[in-house]
Amino acid sequence: MNARPFSSVLVANRGEIALRVIEEAQQREFTAIAVHSSADADMPFVRAADLSVCIGPAPAAQSYLNIEAILDAARRTRAEAIHPGYGFLSENAAFARAVLEAGLVWIGPPPDAIEAMGDKAKAKTLMIEAGVPTLPGWQGEDQSEGQLKARADEIGYPLLIKAVAGGGGRGMRVVRSADGFEDALVSARREAKSAFGDQTVLLEKYVERGRHVEVQVFADTHGHTIHLGERDCSAQRRRQKVIEEAPSPSVDEALRQRMGEAAVAAAKAVGYVGAGTVEFLLDESGAFYFLEMNTRLQVEHPVTESVVGLNLVQLQFDVAAGAPLPREQGDIEFHGHAIEARLYAEDPSNGFAPQSGPIALFEPRTPYEDRVDAGVETGDVIGTDYDPMVAKFISWGQTREEAIDRLRASLMARPLLGVKTNRDFLLRLLDSEAFRTGKVCVADLDQWSEAGSGPFAAAEPPDMALALAALLMARAPGEAMRAHSVRTFGLDLELNGQASPVLVTQAGPDTVEVTAGEQSWQAEYLGGEGALIDWRLDGIAQSTQGVRLADGGWWLALGEQIVTVREASPWAPDAETDPSKITAPVSGTVVAVNVKPGQAVKAGDVLAVMEAMKMEMRLTAEADGVVSEVHASEASQAASGTILIELDLQTQD
Repeated sequence: MNARPFSSVLVANRGEIALRVIEEAQQREFTAIAVHSSADADMPFVRAADLSVCIGPAPAAQSYLNIEAILDAARRTRAEAIHPGYGFLSENAAFARAVLEAGLVWIGPPPDAIEAMGDKAKAKTLMIEAGVPTLPGWQGEDQSEGQLKARADEIGYPLLIKAVAGGGGRGMRVVRSADGFEDALVSARREAKSAFGDQTVLLEKYVERGRHVEVQVFADTHGHTIHLGERDCSAQRRRQKVIEEAPSPSVDEALRQRMGEAAVAAAKAVGYVGAGTVEFLLDESGAFYFLEMNTRLQVEHPVTESVVGLNLVQLQFDVAAGAPLPREQGDIEFHGHAIEARLYAEDPSNGFAPQSGPIALFEPRTPYEDRVDAGVETGDVIGTDYDPMVAKFISWGQTREEAIDRLRASLMARPLLGVKTNRDFLLRLLDSEAFRTGKVCVADLDQWSEAGSGPFAAAEPPDMALALAALLMARAPGEAMRAHSVRTFGLDLELNGQASPVLVTQAGPDTVEVTAGEQSWQAEYLGGEGALIDWRLDGIAQSTQGVRLADGGWWLALGEQIVTVREASPWAPDAETDPSKITAPVSGTVVAVNVKPGQAVKAGDVLAVMEAMKMEMRLTAEADGVVSEVHASEASQAASGTILIELDLQTQD
């Protein structure tokens, strides 16, 4: 490592982590340099930087993964150090070597350590040699389907197929029986090839009720390695973390010490330097097993910062500059409880399908004491080229209960309007008995999703939504009430896309009586400033955050739900989907087309596979039929709603 002082930092990343590192660099009075794709030219992290360089078009392969473009930007701006953030090139040993060979300071671990832990099969072998507990499984060079199937049968089911170059849950598939192995292997390899350029996999025994508990480690260039306690990241969907907390509700002091010692041993086994995380699977008996080591700063590092009182980004700067760690293991103390929720632009009610579009309202830096690390704000556009995570909400409390309550309040105080997010789902998850009692395991969210239970159970919009919607729709922009020829009139509203007709009676200059079915309310407009709407419902004054869109519709944050409302259009298309046309659910890339014209298919057959914002979506036939037209090809781009495949659904002989 070429640890030495530096005064300028180029951040080879985007979004909230780029903004965080840029601001930390500026706290040191370093020159903070951003690199960005053409799609990100006006994003907050670019606006915050002292210098910025466009390194290519929107696709990550041509920008954030373009090593030469990043190094060229470093030369042009005279950067002295590079911080990789997380994701993209942060765990790319070739990039780390190229940075060092260019004479720059690499704010990360040695390339050899990245390489050793980047291959999960080799990393597991290293951990076995270092005495770190590992799961039963197989990691070998023979990647033939026959060999993998034979080894899987030996290990037994359920088991996990895992990409050796993977991370973030990509290239991972749970296989519950021998019959499902072949399809899962094909799917895991395809995703691994797309995400990491390497389709090699390993096999591991799957622990059904396991918890994901990881340990933060830090090492300097003077031979000191310590751990900063554990984080519990068991609340996951499709192997992607949703909520993280420190300390883990399942770890006592004795277990913390054993896991910490194992994590330190893992780091020392590869000559680690800087910030890293050793991930373990904790079973119901209290036994733990090595999963992988992330050789970078983790998304969830703020919860560790909150309970140990250390700024991990500033500590990265210090270690990269050659300074020793400021504390020894015995000096580390843990205070209170911290919890983080990831705000994703996605639709939990539709398989977490990624969402995109312009943000009508999001003010993460409102004067509220709890922390929000956000990569977007009002006026920014969420695209489909990158990860759907847009912000992290972090709260601390003296107790776990206090931390959860503060996190709920923070999520409710800062709604994102204009693009659908998982905020309401997060609130329901935080309120669930399983989470409140600290019993959520890795498999729970996916099982609840399949069953439509727990936080996935359908939630009806609050009754007040129709009353406020009718009040707002009855007002013309910038005026009091619309000029209606009659005092009572009907409004054909759509609430969250569902027809909700109401009868409105003007009862005063800014007051209406609203009737929907057998329910009725009186709503009065009191005023408002910016996105805040002051109004009175049946005599109770309250404030609601809401924004009106160009089409006249409204996004409203009503308590624990964000709702959309608009007047129904008489020219609106039939809401029923056409099962004969397979369309793109979101804008993204077609990664597989499994059928051709003339081919017979059955309901449930996977006809094509799409990928958007790091998520793979399978497009299936809703009924038996014959493929009549195929409009898509592998690696092609498709906009949301584009017809990809057409079927003839006539009964087949």
